[in-house]
Amino acid sequence: MKQFAVIGLGRFGSSVARTLARLGHQVIAIDSDEAKVEALMNEVTTAIQADARDEEALKAAGIRNVDVAIVAIGENVEANILVTLIVKEMGIKCVVAKALNDLHGKVLAKIGADKVVFPERDMGVRVAHTLASGNVLEHIDLSPEYSIVEIVAPTRVAGKTLGQLNLRAQHGVSVMAIKRNDKILAAPGADDVVEEGDIMVLVGRNKALERLQES
Repeated sequence: MKQFAVIGLGRFGSSVARTLARLGHQVIAIDSDEAKVEALMNEVTTAIQADARDEEALKAAGIRNVDVAIVAIGENVEANILVTLIVKEMGIKCVVAKALNDLHGKVLAKIGADKVVFPERDMGVRVAHTLASGNVLEHIDLSPEYSIVEIVAPTRVAGKTLGQLNLRAQHGVSVMAIKRNDKILAAPGADDVVEEGDIMVLVGRNKALERLQES
């Protein structure tokens, strides 16, 4: 389990925050808009109304302790750049920043963003992944090298335990959760059995995930 901070709770930011929380991670969600904060109050670890341009407010929110900070501020480019700079200078290990266009992205990269995302373009990439591999339901980029994917369990794995499949040793991929009908089995163990029709939530290096889907 990692700790994430999501700053800016528009459509993109709130979607990222909800998804990370549902995957079992701790999420601090921050926005200056009270309504947006209240909308996520019961879905994330902590939801805070604050002006992210205020470094002291970010420190008070506990942001220095997170593994990854996602700057999802969209409309205010100046605030987006300033907040990216602030969280980077606070020493957060990985800062992911949303860009509106290529020029904006170049500025974010120059001031130290570890990963720059273009939500509309990246959505196209996820759709392409889904179309290219029929059993991939969702694809989330965590970094340039790592992703989370949801796949329908292939027939060849049905009836086997996770210990028998040994995906971590065989492919370098970890099973974060198994979805079965309306139930979610979080952090499944070696004795848990994969059933036909299960949805497996996997995390690993992109190349490892691709090899697993092809095998």
